[in-house]
Amino acid sequence: MTDDLPTPLPPDLGAAVASQGPLDRSTALALLNAGAEFVGAGEFLAAAQAYQRVAGFDDPAITAAAWLGLGEALYRLDHDAEALSAWEAVLRLPTTPATYPAWRNVAAAHVRAGDLRDALTAYREADRRAPAEDKAEIASRLGWLAKETGDTGASRRYFARSRGTGPAVPLAYIILAVTVIVSFYALSQDGARLGLLLELDKGALAAGEVYRLFSVTLVHANLLHLAVNMYALYLLGPLVEGTWGTAAFGTFYLLTAAAASTASFVASPAASVGASGAIFGLVGVLLAGTRIHHPMLDRRARAIVPQLGTIVLINLAFGFFFSGAVDNAAHLGGLAAGLWLGLFVPPGRVRTMRDFWRSQDGGQPGMRSLVIALVGIIGLVAVILVGLVAGGLAA
Repeated sequence: MTDDLPTPLPPDLGAAVASQGPLDRSTALALLNAGAEFVGAGEFLAAAQAYQRVAGFDDPAITAAAWLGLGEALYRLDHDAEALSAWEAVLRLPTTPATYPAWRNVAAAHVRAGDLRDALTAYREADRRAPAEDKAEIASRLGWLAKETGDTGASRRYFARSRGTGPAVPLAYIILAVTVIVSFYALSQDGARLGLLLELDKGALAAGEVYRLFSVTLVHANLLHLAVNMYALYLLGPLVEGTWGTAAFGTFYLLTAAAASTASFVASPAASVGASGAIFGLVGVLLAGTRIHHPMLDRRARAIVPQLGTIVLINLAFGFFFSGAVDNAAHLGGLAAGLWLGLFVPPGRVRTMRDFWRSQDGGQPGMRSLVIALVGIIGLVAVILVGLVAGGLAA
């Protein structure tokens, strides 16, 4: 890879990439950081060059992080075989923070290539090193691979283990099912009163019925409205839940619903219904969270996330064109809240690119991330409370 970098590096790092011979530690770490930035920006060739220059550094943890990042960049460039070789290079080094994600990537690469027995072996190695929060997901994948390779007994054991360490049904699907049932009933003649009790009635909210900030997500204007929102929740909910975790997903859904309702409360006296504010919130979480924290996403997620910006623009344009029928304030409020949460709350169920090399310096990045996340959540709650006071005073 001798091509010029397609995105300029600072002069000192550019010179380091073009140089030969050993790097000093600070330059190697700076190149790792630059590689992560390039991956986040979609500049995969530049990322590969930065990571390749660090590979071979005399600290195994830094070299492993470089090989891991190089594999990610090569995979994004559709060089699957070279990516697999880079990840396998991590496994030939002493154990480092990059060893576990490298085993996962190797396993996934074997699945894509149809080498299920090699994938099964790699996932078993990953399972030995996995943190507690990843055990259920890996057990589920081992169960599927065992089933596909004919070992039904092992498959049952793995699936049982996956259910024992995580929810048997994703929270996103539970919310979807409850919303469909309640919306169907509220749209019926017998359930009309329930719809009135759950909708975002601004006068009732101003009178103290705060539950309407959340209950509005359970009722919809018609079947088409329900179908569109539930399809979006079906696609995005498990993606957010699988990346951030079930507790974080539930928190995101509630907070962005409340933020969307508050924005609607401040902007318009008309009653509104629907889960679209919370769903715009999930979009915001993904847009900001994947851009800021660079989580390692699977192929399905990588196919969806790049399209979200365009989808948001189309939906907002549609909303403003049909402004009398669409609650634009709720959409914008939910989106803004999701962007805010995605900025402050790092993924809790998958690794990020920077995790692989930062942890080798020690410290307590987990505690620092928790504090930052709490600051973001508390800040959003404060904004919602201010909005409710402002809306109540204006009502």
